[in-house]
Amino acid sequence: MTPKPNPSQAPNWAAFTAAEPDLAKLTEERFGAFTHHVLATLRKDGSPRTSGLEVQFKNGELWFGMMPGSQKALDLRRDPRFALQANSGPGTEMGGGDIRISGRAVEVTDPETIALYTEKPEEAEPPGFHLFRTELTEVVRTYVENNAYLVVQIWKPGQPVRSVKRE
Repeated sequence: MTPKPNPSQAPNWAAFTAAEPDLAKLTEERFGAFTHHVLATLRKDGSPRTSGLEVQFKNGELWFGMMPGSQKALDLRRDPRFALQANSGPGTEMGGGDIRISGRAVEVTDPETIALYTEKPEEAEPPGFHLFRTELTEVVRTYVENNAYLVVQIWKPGQPVRSVKRE
């Protein structure tokens, strides 16, 4: 079951996929290539915190699951803004480019939605973890084209992907 985007909220993963299927597919491949990625949240004093994180693209959403009481979960409860950087992998090749997703993380606590995420009813009540779905504000891909140009692709809700080439 894939939830439909709610027009009253910022676009979820399903809305981004519908708007930009090629960039969405590439983004899922980059995040799928490695298990751990880097999440940036904001501490109470406004300074950044970076943490390792596993993500899932499932049922039309980009999900973050976190250990109970983790600092990153507490940060997101206080200020939902985040930036998520795909693991670039070993070496300097960065196959597929460097990809970052920004947005807001919304904590999910209802057992029915948690069951969609876990697919194991016994894990849905009570949750032994924090679960956040994401609302996207930006997806950025940076890569080198023909060993000559740096290309930056930028998607924002309601706009087509914009590409900038730099020598």
